[in-house]
Amino acid sequence: MDITFQSDFINKWRQYFGQSRLPICWFYTNTPEKDDLENSANTNRCLIGNLNNVYDGKPLVYQKSTSGCPGGKRYAGFVQKLRPDFRYFLSCGIEGEMEGEGYKKTPELVDEQMKLFPAFEAPAEFLVFKRWDKLLAVENPEVVVFLDSPDVISVLFTLANFDLTEHGVIAPFGSGCSSVIDHPRRESFKENPKCILGMFDISARPFVHSDFLSFAIPYKRFNEMVVNMDESFLTTKSWKTLQNRLL
Repeated sequence: MDITFQSDFINKWRQYFGQSRLPICWFYTNTPEKDDLENSANTNRCLIGNLNNVYDGKPLVYQKSTSGCPGGKRYAGFVQKLRPDFRYFLSCGIEGEMEGEGYKKTPELVDEQMKLFPAFEAPAEFLVFKRWDKLLAVENPEVVVFLDSPDVISVLFTLANFDLTEHGVIAPFGSGCSSVIDHPRRESFKENPKCILGMFDISARPFVHSDFLSFAIPYKRFNEMVVNMDESFLTTKSWKTLQNRLL
């Protein structure tokens, strides 16, 4: 992490967004900081529920043995297998045995969906989540995640399209944890990565503020967006009207 860039973003964020909360970041490592291991706040079975602690400034060190939902383990790359009868769990269920979530019309659609996004293997033993201002110089974030109101998300969406002709944001179907880990990670390997608009997962939404959506940005793209801030719509009267609601 470039400490100068870290500080510059915080200054820009405060200039344009007042006291709106800073984003969090995640990265894989085999050697997490001792303090992070000791202070990791895993207080919720749902990985998304634990991110609330990270936005409050506490670290979350996540690994295969961390207690919690198996979905979070899969979309973090620590488990590759799906739960038994997952195709029915996500769709119509099995009469007398399992109630389906009803997120896909048929088990066959679930099969096709999962083929599009095969499981990956985590590149290191630990996945660390930290708030932007808590990152150390030796830590290199892979994805920056905002979980905030439509006003803030709309600004990020517009910034993500500021220097492009094609769409700079996509909203792929998936769990809450896939929208902040798996999908933006896949984008990060592309030459022109897109941002991920998410947190549409009905099962994860009870763990976030009712007015919040997520916006996950591959770090390469985040750098470009921050550079563009001072020459974008954020300097216009149109922005000032909306900014008054955030300051």
